[in-house]
Amino acid sequence: MNKITPWLWFDGQAEQAAHYYTSIFKNSRMGTVSRFGEGGPMPAGSVMTAEFEVEGQPFVALNGGPDHNFTEGVSFYVDCASQEEVDELWDKLTAGGGEPGQCGWLKDKYGVSWQIVPHEFLDLMNDPDTEKAGRVVQAMLKMSKLDLAELRAAHEGRR
Repeated sequence: MNKITPWLWFDGQAEQAAHYYTSIFKNSRMGTVSRFGEGGPMPAGSVMTAEFEVEGQPFVALNGGPDHNFTEGVSFYVDCASQEEVDELWDKLTAGGGEPGQCGWLKDKYGVSWQIVPHEFLDLMNDPDTEKAGRVVQAMLKMSKLDLAELRAAHEGRR
């Protein structure tokens, strides 16, 4: 077992959410699905937890009931190799009721917050030339989904 494993709290959709996430990310797999027994807080036989792995990171989805909801206070940062990967993940994670946010953030249909970021953005934003880096940040602040071509243009002073 990993030292740290995120647990995500759902209200009856733990197994569906685990399948959803493993269908979106290429390097993913389902793990053990455990069920409540007699006398538990949920009906016997219903899913208690669904273990899954995304890009080598283990997760557990827990059916804990309606008491807790996701907020932007916790998000999952995805370092994308290309604009194509940004576009693909953005489209999949906002499908079916997800919500685009600002500056590369979105919420998926379960309310989980994600940051979908092209890796090159960090290089552009951390340029030692503060004027170039500032233009990149200003361009990013106007975006929902990050657009690498627009960020490069801002960096070069073409926007």
